[in-house]
Amino acid sequence: MLWSLFKILVFVAIIGLLALGGHFLMQTSGGVQITVAGTEFTLGPLQSVIALGVLVLAVWLFFKLLSLLVATLKFLNGDETALSRYFDRSREQRGYQALADGLMALASGEGRIAMTKASKAEKLLNKPELTDLLVAQAAEMTGDTKKASDTYKKLVTNSATRFVGVRGIMKQKLAEGDDETARKLAEKALAIKPRHEETQDVLLNLQTKAQDWAGARSTLTSKLKAGYLPRDVFKRRDAVLALSEAKGILDEGATVEQQERAIEANRLSPDLVPAAAMAARAYIAKGKSRAATKILKKAWEVRPHPDLAHAFAEIEPDETPEQRVRRFTALTRIHPENMETRLILAELNIVAEDFPEARRALGDVVEKRGDARAYTLMAAVERGEGATDAVVQGWLAKALNAPRGPQWVCDNCHDIQPEWGPVCQNCHSFDTLSWQTPQTPEIATATGVHMLPLIVGALESQTEEPETVETAEDDDVVEVTVDAVEVADDAEAQKQV
Repeated sequence: MLWSLFKILVFVAIIGLLALGGHFLMQTSGGVQITVAGTEFTLGPLQSVIALGVLVLAVWLFFKLLSLLVATLKFLNGDETALSRYFDRSREQRGYQALADGLMALASGEGRIAMTKASKAEKLLNKPELTDLLVAQAAEMTGDTKKASDTYKKLVTNSATRFVGVRGIMKQKLAEGDDETARKLAEKALAIKPRHEETQDVLLNLQTKAQDWAGARSTLTSKLKAGYLPRDVFKRRDAVLALSEAKGILDEGATVEQQERAIEANRLSPDLVPAAAMAARAYIAKGKSRAATKILKKAWEVRPHPDLAHAFAEIEPDETPEQRVRRFTALTRIHPENMETRLILAELNIVAEDFPEARRALGDVVEKRGDARAYTLMAAVERGEGATDAVVQGWLAKALNAPRGPQWVCDNCHDIQPEWGPVCQNCHSFDTLSWQTPQTPEIATATGVHMLPLIVGALESQTEEPETVETAEDDDVVEVTVDAVEVADDAEAQKQV
């Protein structure tokens, strides 16, 4: 309200001043005389001021018309002018609109529309760094891989878009299954952007598949430096890679360097069972049995595992069964109630022909957590104590249908692996194998389960006298318990049944 009143007062004041000035000029004597072609014009003071204003306006209009004429001539000549800039802005607006429409169509899954809009934006904008990527993505969506590849190659030639082009071609090679070329492209892409997380993951996966363990360790270190990997995870995975480098340690041509890598792998991750077993074998090869024992005991404290027991048995390969039972006390006293410890004790005592002690070692494992290995050991105990064939075959029949217990299982695809490896043989994922009981049963036959009672019943119905055979001379028991740390698995049990 006050502002409106103020503007009205200012307007009235200006009109008043103009009127006052006009009145003053009318009262003033004198004027301006202008002679044109012999004609004399006399203008009063007020007329002179008005004529001056008209003259100024005419001069301004003249220069404006002159500048418009010059701009038109320049436009016709192809030079940049205000008029050309107007048309350029209009074309640019239409180009960006086509680009936006193309991105929306791409996000909506409308490949053909995205391709059309991308071509239109490419013509209007003349900015390949923006439109080429849209063209490539739209071409891939419509299945035109050749055009997409050609477009990515254009992006590679531009320093600003080289990474995008290399990454696009890399993904194409991955889709085609050309892992070798994809790995080289991933290395180039990572050289352009060393902190790009996705490229690091792709390169690490390809390097592990190609068993390029040294390159994989370098990539893993880059992930740690970039802050994409926790240090504890880095240590474990670096240990896995170091262990993979030393995989041939027990071969005849194994080098000292491989032995050192196995020991390094155990140092990086003491709880990694394969690393501990391999490092122990490296010390055994060097004649350092005490160091091997220390490594295996430390790993056994984290988790008892049959591979550790196998390596522990190799420290003194020529000892008697009784000596082996006493020496294994260094391991079995650490986790006495652990299922693996009890199974190992049972195996050792079976080999030593101390069958009552083997039965005590098994305890309630058979009733509460029975698996194929426990049932097979129980069959060996029964045979050693002189039980009938029907009883022994009954335990073996149970072993046939029982789960095999903990195994190396991939956390990603849940595939069961026969032995540990850095890469899953099924889904090729890195460092996903863990020692666990499979979620799905290994035996899925429709008739096997129903036939077991018939088999056992038929054996029990035999009327012939049971034959007691000395354990040390019985081939079946020797086949089951010949090694202190390795019993016959369910496949052997099937053969015996």
